[in-house]
Amino acid sequence: MSKKVKRLRGMYDVTPDRVWVWQKLESIVTGLLKQYGYQEIRFPLIEKTALFQTAIGEVTDVVEKEMFTFTDRKEVSISLRPEGTASTVRAVLENGLIFNEPQKLWYAGPMFRYEKPQKGRNRQFSQIGVEVFGYPDADADAELLLMTHRMWQLLGIEHVRLEINSLGSSECRAAYRQILIDYFEQHLDVLDSEAKNRLHSNPLRLLDSKNPEMQSVIQQAPTIQDHLSEASQAHFSKLCHILDTCGVSYHVNPRLVRGLDYYTHNVFEWITEDLGAQGTLCAGGRYDALVEMQGGKPTPATGFAMGLDRLVELIVDKNLWQPDPLTDIYVVWDKQVEVDKVMAITEQLRHDLPTLTIMMHLGSASFKSQFKKADKTGAQFALIFGPEEMSQQLISVKAMQDRNLPQQQLSYPAVVSFLKQQLTG
Repeated sequence: MSKKVKRLRGMYDVTPDRVWVWQKLESIVTGLLKQYGYQEIRFPLIEKTALFQTAIGEVTDVVEKEMFTFTDRKEVSISLRPEGTASTVRAVLENGLIFNEPQKLWYAGPMFRYEKPQKGRNRQFSQIGVEVFGYPDADADAELLLMTHRMWQLLGIEHVRLEINSLGSSECRAAYRQILIDYFEQHLDVLDSEAKNRLHSNPLRLLDSKNPEMQSVIQQAPTIQDHLSEASQAHFSKLCHILDTCGVSYHVNPRLVRGLDYYTHNVFEWITEDLGAQGTLCAGGRYDALVEMQGGKPTPATGFAMGLDRLVELIVDKNLWQPDPLTDIYVVWDKQVEVDKVMAITEQLRHDLPTLTIMMHLGSASFKSQFKKADKTGAQFALIFGPEEMSQQLISVKAMQDRNLPQQQLSYPAVVSFLKQQLTG
């Protein structure tokens, strides 16, 4: 007997009892994106490794430790995509989508990072991301936050807080980077080995270290808010003013830096306390330098990504949604009737009632067993085909949920009319 092959660690299956949550979540979010005028873009699961090294930064955790990277048969280094922004930038450049024309885009699909699997964090995870190109002002950032604020309401998710910060321009960030290096070099005795390794390559990442022994030094570190240019301060103030006007609450967190090198100006995170340590549901910010870094003309850009896995966990843990019935109508038939004729009538019903879900019982079984199955699916009505009905060209209609409706025998046209009235209004 062959040994069973199990899925890889950090990967997961989505079974039918959970798929409906994913489908409803994706439908609500993509519907909202359409309402705001965003268009979908799709790009490959794998890219040249150089794309992520250039865009994300070679000294980030993502590139150094977390990417699934291998060489193809022509010895080209390729990687499974660890995030979507770099691929979106490559795609819009390669396809000429931002040549003198702003774009509001979204994407969805799996990403891959070789991390330690834990609740809300897998090695394969799904994201919906939004990328906006060609809009330099803070109103573009504000629209993203207004849209995500509305999204939590549509999803029924509460207790989500917004944290925002500004990293300033590329020049501000470079100057602040050196200020942090000078500061932390005075406290080398407190830094752990990881912080020391990052100090000269990516010092901003020290600010979100979770090491309790470093927290006092981190809290006293210089903040970038004190080193923003006048233009960067104005950009951030405009974002705050729009959020205030629109009634969106937020907290300015000067330690919020984000982990990828391409961020500039406004950055943000939507955080919940209901998922433990992995509480960030949605995060992003502005990356005005990335298009030029990837070989394009200087182009302002902003965006965000949200982890669907965590949102599904939250929705299920809080029991926020209930599944819809599997079917509207369940077809029950007696083993004495000719199954081909029942199937032909059922197919005609699907044609005449295209908005309804119609499930026919497959395989021979007793009426009792079939009705039990019909009940389990949550069907509103059962259509019964027995020898008597078939001989008279009638169909018995039994209400499964409303016990006050009597069972009745109707002609085919009358059944169609009745079901339209009862189930489609």
